[in-house]
Amino acid sequence: MASIINPLGGAPSLPRLNVVSVALFVTALAIGAAWSIATVNPVPFIVLTLAGVVAMQSPRVAQQWERAIVLRLGRFQGMRGPGLFWIVPFIDTVSSWIDQRTITTTFAAEQTLTSDTVPVSVDAVLFWMVHDAQKAALEVQEYSQAVSWAAQTALRDIIGRTDLTDLLRGRERIETELQQLIDQRSNPWGVTVQSVEMRDVVIPPALQDAMSREAQAAREKQARIILGEAELAIAHSFSEAAKEYHNNPTALHLRAMNMLYEGLKEKGALMLIPSSAVESMGMGG
Repeated sequence: MASIINPLGGAPSLPRLNVVSVALFVTALAIGAAWSIATVNPVPFIVLTLAGVVAMQSPRVAQQWERAIVLRLGRFQGMRGPGLFWIVPFIDTVSSWIDQRTITTTFAAEQTLTSDTVPVSVDAVLFWMVHDAQKAALEVQEYSQAVSWAAQTALRDIIGRTDLTDLLRGRERIETELQQLIDQRSNPWGVTVQSVEMRDVVIPPALQDAMSREAQAAREKQARIILGEAELAIAHSFSEAAKEYHNNPTALHLRAMNMLYEGLKEKGALMLIPSSAVESMGMGG
């Protein structure tokens, strides 16, 4: 299964009402009304009203980020915008309005097998824009939907040839490769991919538990190794200290007194010392 969120469509839009169209219609209506009143004849009012309705179809206004694709009797006439432009009513048509801002598209690949046969679900966000409005309108039927499907198929393709470890650890490399693949497919449509960001990688709960146990075992192993190295270092230090105390009985005696003091400085402390330790360390001296 897969899910795609399509941010916009490329279908022809209805004529947009703008202030210039309204002004033309109101002017024609006012002139027709005045003419009919002056001549006491309703024909001028009807004729100019119809003329105003026709004239309203001519002026169009494109926003700063838009480009209008104009067809004349079905043939490409040119791109218009931004700002005010004029078309010939009933002969010219605006087939589509192309948004040239950066667009975000969310897409996903659900239950897709990696190269090591692990089912994963991946969510990603695509940032793209139309750099050639003419190609986007004429070379592909629904350019936004085509980009979304191209992104989804590219994501499935990359997941299928990547193992789970690389998928979880090498996100930046996969995002770069995914961007290049989608850009290669969408460039003929006049679309440029700016970046791709993977939001989430979901793996089966059973595999999550197994990976958690594996990580816990690895940490416990590392902790035991560190503890063994610490014991070895302590034993080495004790060996060196024993050599020093063997040649210096006074130092051994002072160390014994210090150990007694450290053990008995707390109130109510009681220390039991073997007789052999008393003799060897000189505690009774």
